Amino acid sequence: MSSIELKNLVKKYGDGFPAVNDISLDIADGEFMILVGPSGCGKSTLLRMVVGLEDITSGELDINGKRVNDLAPRDRNLAMVFQNYALYPHLTVFENIAFPLRLAKGKHSDNEIKQKVNDAADMLELREHLERKPANLSGGQRQRVAMGRAIVREADAFLFDEPLSNLDAKLRGQMRTEIARMQRRLGVTTLYVTHDQTEAMTLGDRVAVLKKGVLQQCASPRELYEQPVNLFVAGFIGSPPMNFLPARVEGNTLKLPIADVELSGELAEKVKGKNAVIVGLRPEHIKDASLGDNISHGVPFKAVVDVTEWLGNEQYAYIPFDSDPSLQGTLEELDRDLDGEGMRTQMVVNLDSRSRVREGQEADLVFDPSFMHVFDPESGDCLTRDDDRAAEIARDNEEQRKAALERARTRESNAAAQSAEPRQAS
Repeated sequence: MSSIELKNLVKKYGDGFPAVNDISLDIADGEFMILVGPSGCGKSTLLRMVVGLEDITSGELDINGKRVNDLAPRDRNLAMVFQNYALYPHLTVFENIAFPLRLAKGKHSDNEIKQKVNDAADMLELREHLERKPANLSGGQRQRVAMGRAIVREADAFLFDEPLSNLDAKLRGQMRTEIARMQRRLGVTTLYVTHDQTEAMTLGDRVAVLKKGVLQQCASPRELYEQPVNLFVAGFIGSPPMNFLPARVEGNTLKLPIADVELSGELAEKVKGKNAVIVGLRPEHIKDASLGDNISHGVPFKAVVDVTEWLGNEQYAYIPFDSDPSLQGTLEELDRDLDGEGMRTQMVVNLDSRSRVREGQEADLVFDPSFMHVFDPESGDCLTRDDDRAAEIARDNEEQRKAALERARTRESNAAAQSAEPRQAS
């Protein structure tokens, strides 16, 4: 296992454009770190810089405290799992998994290779497929073979480059669980690139959000969701995404297209002097008032529903609203940054499945203003971010990570002791 430290890493190509721009990250021993962002944000380039497939223009990369900028990929002892699996079609599953062991000529005996491959195959439920060729496997099985090859190397860290993007939705869910279980069981430091925020939120101990080669925020999934630092992070994290509503500032009142919200205290001071701000509301924080759910100090409003989508356990309602020309440019630029298809002036509401609201009806809705995020339209900064609460979430997340890692190591130690007992008895 190992720690990985990125210090002000920069990657510039021939035209001088910084694909990766001054990124610093400290990845702890045994941590599962996710790199996430829209297409072209530099996440795969950064991963390839770590493994040694891309040169580092400037900055320093340390593994276990040792500078590795100039080391060849084979000398960094990192195992990479590629998007296209990179399996050898003429070799069996066994030989594909064993390949890195055979590459280290003379280091492992045939018995050791067989033992390591069989152990990895058992972990990944591949034992019955060891004599098959990759062409005869499903996409999920091929992904397991690629993971098995990484496991037997006993590398200092695993690097995954969008490993599940070629799988269908059901298989992606299954493989997410397997990768999480494997990472905890082995306790191996893992750096994982994805554009899928579901993978990022469910797998990562921490998630680094990138935009145009620049690190926006690195935090636990919960902190990113509850305490985003800016508009971009708030818009990228969450499904359905956060609603962004223009709001005029009139004294201590925010005039949203759907309702007026009275401000007090620190937030009232922060918006003083601004003509307008952008208000973020998560879809699940807007409720159907007719269901009788009591929201203390809630802001009620009525709105005509344009479209509804009922999914069994929940229901989405889409509500148009009037845009503000002075803020529309900011919102359209944000949408382009998020790979959107064009900013629609509509709000998404995640209603309880009990709701009987249907398209064309006027709905009685309510939201808790304490869940509201307020953003400066010029800088994009989140004015409602609570640094103390963010620090508390970070501490709790780190404690949980270490506890989960310790539980996994204890289980692994107990399993190894149990497997050794029969051999001793014989």
